[in-house]
Amino acid sequence: MSDKSNLRRIAVDPVTRVEGHGKITLLLDDANHVREARFHIVEFRGFEKFIQGRPYWEVPYFVQRLCGICPVSHHLAAAKAVDQLVGVDELTPTATKLRRLLHFGQTLQSHALHFFHLSSPDLLFGFGSNLAHRNIVGVIEDYPDLALKGVRLRKYGQQVIEVISGKRVHGAATVPGGVNKGLTIEERDRLLGDINDVLIWAQDAVALNEKIHTEHPENHGFGRLNSNYLSMVGGKGELELYHGGLRASRPDGSNIFDQFDYRGYYNIIREEVRSWSYMKFPYLTELGRDDGWYRVGPLARVNNCDFIATPLAEAARKSFKAFGNGGYVHDTLAYHWARMIEVLHSAESIRDLLLDPEILGTDLVVKGEKREEGIGVIEAPRGTLFHHYKVNEDGTIKKANLIVSTTSNNQAMNESVRSVANEYLDGNEITEGLLNHLEVAIRAYDPCLSCATHALGKMPLEIELLDSSGMAVDRIEKGSNGSITRTL
Repeated sequence: MSDKSNLRRIAVDPVTRVEGHGKITLLLDDANHVREARFHIVEFRGFEKFIQGRPYWEVPYFVQRLCGICPVSHHLAAAKAVDQLVGVDELTPTATKLRRLLHFGQTLQSHALHFFHLSSPDLLFGFGSNLAHRNIVGVIEDYPDLALKGVRLRKYGQQVIEVISGKRVHGAATVPGGVNKGLTIEERDRLLGDINDVLIWAQDAVALNEKIHTEHPENHGFGRLNSNYLSMVGGKGELELYHGGLRASRPDGSNIFDQFDYRGYYNIIREEVRSWSYMKFPYLTELGRDDGWYRVGPLARVNNCDFIATPLAEAARKSFKAFGNGGYVHDTLAYHWARMIEVLHSAESIRDLLLDPEILGTDLVVKGEKREEGIGVIEAPRGTLFHHYKVNEDGTIKKANLIVSTTSNNQAMNESVRSVANEYLDGNEITEGLLNHLEVAIRAYDPCLSCATHALGKMPLEIELLDSSGMAVDRIEKGSNGSITRTL
């Protein structure tokens, strides 16, 4: 292990405007070059232990308490695993389409929340713009129409969730082998009433993000990584968010594997533990721990797929690919652009499902012979999500393993932080603008830290710069209201 005794340490704790709390630590040498960059998850996550001893049928409802932002994703991934525990490999057409409808509602609302509420202040005003204005209130003041579209997009996604599961957050939609209620004509018609507006708002969001990214060349290299990618794809290589095979690709777009049955994920993915974080570091077994890290989420999915089955989103994907000269787009900030393409795809898919006569069917549950193991995988808004359960003879969970999307992006977030710090850190004075540059790199991934840790964070934020002798040369505090105070 290299000697770190002469390195200076900068801590950013916690990272703000993400779902949950994390911490960034930078270690600098005497020449102010970043030697290490670490994105820490500093609280303990215990859901894999909490689940043990619980009856399997409780799990889809239990695990969605991991998070208030993406509970539907955990609910559906767990439900797919539980389907296998009761011996069901294929649901009825109506049950499958109702679950898909629920999932598209979740993707729509989560992506809208992230861009419009958490990330748009940076992209619209600039990473180092005035702190008092760089927030959702500033967006409402300067871009009221845009802010309203964001609110309405998220609201519509929540309405879809509420219709299917009974509640906008932590509802009850699935049962082993199916769903617990059908969709009425009145509910369908109510959702169809707003879908044309939703499609227009989604197209506007794509156009805005394309403009933001293509017209600001300084954003292209910001935290950029030539990485591997992992996602699900459909049987024809299409973008698939609910069910498909796993595809992993290299930075040049060549496949590492394709259409891999996710029920054997443990043969292709390993999880490394490091002493300074409670979050694991997954990697592709074939490439090893040093070269096998990968990215998941919207950027991975839009890069990895061969096409998108809905026409408006496919046209947007082609523009995205044209920006990358037909190859993969590796710009970290292009996550936002890809995210809005998925918003548009979700809106088109919701419309198509609502117009499908089978969505009103009444055959909702399939039964089978019980098994001892179930693995459910889904493309959550933030990326590929794995739920793996083993049960005892009495149906209680004896082992659980969850690989959440943010965990898969862990190494990539560390690499992006290192890239941004190397470019922007001068090593002499800590500024709020610098702090936010580091956070922008993390924020692009839309990390859901509550999924990876399940504990309260802490405020205020303290950042300290130490010289090689260990003496503090600069220290600031960032209060919960965003105020900055230099304390040294």
